Amino acid sequence: MSEVRDLTIIGGGPTGLFAAFYAGLRGNSVRIVDSLPELGGQLTALYPEKYIYDVGGFPKVLAKDLARDLTDQAMQFEPEIVLDEEIRTVTRENGHFVLEGRTQTHRTRAIVIAGGKGAFEPKLLTCPGSDELLYNGVHYAVKDPEEYRGKRVVLVGGGDSALDWALILKDVCSDVKLVHRRDGFRAHENSVQQMHDACAAGEMEFLPFYEVREIHGEGTVEAVTVFDNRTDEDARFEVDAVLTFLGFKPDLGPIRNWGLELEKNRILVDPMMQTNVEGIYGAGDIVHYEGKLDLIATGFAEAAIAANAATRYIDPSARVNPGHSTSNKAFKDK
Repeated sequence: MSEVRDLTIIGGGPTGLFAAFYAGLRGNSVRIVDSLPELGGQLTALYPEKYIYDVGGFPKVLAKDLARDLTDQAMQFEPEIVLDEEIRTVTRENGHFVLEGRTQTHRTRAIVIAGGKGAFEPKLLTCPGSDELLYNGVHYAVKDPEEYRGKRVVLVGGGDSALDWALILKDVCSDVKLVHRRDGFRAHENSVQQMHDACAAGEMEFLPFYEVREIHGEGTVEAVTVFDNRTDEDARFEVDAVLTFLGFKPDLGPIRNWGLELEKNRILVDPMMQTNVEGIYGAGDIVHYEGKLDLIATGFAEAAIAANAATRYIDPSARVNPGHSTSNKAFKDK
């Protein structure tokens, strides 16, 4: 059983890392627990090479670089880091919380849940060959674009990830085809226009109203058959990889059994990011309230509010508003 920390943050993504920084800034002892083997959340696990354009102060920044800088920022106050750990139950005992994890027990005075949308499970293709060739040419994420240099790739999906990776890989691969079951997108208008411009320039190909019928290969992907969902007509392409970007199924996992009030499969919080359980706060995509926006920038603000409210809960004499960082004693000491 680990020692009692002031605040345990569940989730090591951008929101959790900023919460750790802010809690450290307020003088709390902090622990970050994450189910992934590295910090950064989806920034590092799913799209490290993608540019992010809507974080304040960065005209554009690679996801992996943002994760690195957020980690550096959080580490200033030396939080305890526990990776590859899933918290299964939360109970209250002798004035603090006891978190039973897969590998050990953690004790803490307060909790901030910043676990993104919970355990994220990718939506995979349901067609012959998909399961058999998963991770052998069929992938739902791109870790390094250079792995696909000179290769023939089919991307499946119509959201931001599908279009972003199509636009990145068109300059890396020998052939890029984007397959989508309709001609509308769940992506930024600018990305859609860039995709159409790239198609017009012969840099890639877009197949609207097409879906994957079968993925072929022995041990690795060799070809894919797609069909026009208006006519049921097939087309077969020789390819080296099929990349699926169909979104994720949010799963709160054990969190749904912690006695927290839920709405829309998220944790309901008040303006102080307080859940219905005193001493447990939430921040980031996992929380819900009126006007909620799923943005990293929003998560930063929620993290600061949650950390400050938790600080007041831990020490009722503490100020809720810490003032500006430029005059904060923590940095003068450093």
